[in-house]
Amino acid sequence: MLKRLLLIALLLAALPAAAQPVPGRKPQPLPSVGLELVLLVDGSASITVGDLEFQLRGHAAAFADPEVAEALAARGVAVTLAAFSGPKSLHVLVPWTVIASPEDSQAFAGRILAAPREGRADSTAIGSAIEEAARLFGTGGVRSERQVIDLVANGFSNAGVDPAQARDRAAARGITINALAILDEFPWLEEYFAENVIGGANCFTKSALDRETFVAALRQKLVLEVAALPYAESVLP
Repeated sequence: MLKRLLLIALLLAALPAAAQPVPGRKPQPLPSVGLELVLLVDGSASITVGDLEFQLRGHAAAFADPEVAEALAARGVAVTLAAFSGPKSLHVLVPWTVIASPEDSQAFAGRILAAPREGRADSTAIGSAIEEAARLFGTGGVRSERQVIDLVANGFSNAGVDPAQARDRAAARGITINALAILDEFPWLEEYFAENVIGGANCFTKSALDRETFVAALRQKLVLEVAALPYAESVLP
């Protein structure tokens, strides 16, 4: 019995040592992707529940598109989707997901459709959304060559941090901010985004007049972001 207890004690004493890292062994590097992409959708008071649903379904349709799925898989992309409204309101709807195959893109589209719809009757704090989105980079368990914030909204910033200042701080970190303006409220919104929101390498803004052009613009936007190409004039009306 004494020998048995001694053997158990020796085994227990050896367990912590076995759990220690081997001296001299380097930690494993994080997996690498071509792009980390934060998708921001407008959930503020200017967006009705139906409009938020429209944005989410539009993103799902874009990720389910075969051309987009192939482009994302070719480079490897880590993507997350969040909704924003007022200051400090950013809420992640779909957590970081690595897309390494067209099937991964299709699955991400399904997760968007299943995401909670949580529109908030609040202000539109675009600058605060940019700052909060910038903090999401590096939290998805990957490292990347490029970091992009992709913002969709139908209104201008009316609360929180000045969007131009937030844009400049993010761009100084090497983050690109692109935007898609929904022109159902303000026909000049694309110009506002161009002056106050977008920034960084190869940044661009696009616009959509209705649901059909919204999905088409999103598809083009995602392909441009993955390819890191300069913006070409949109063929959309």
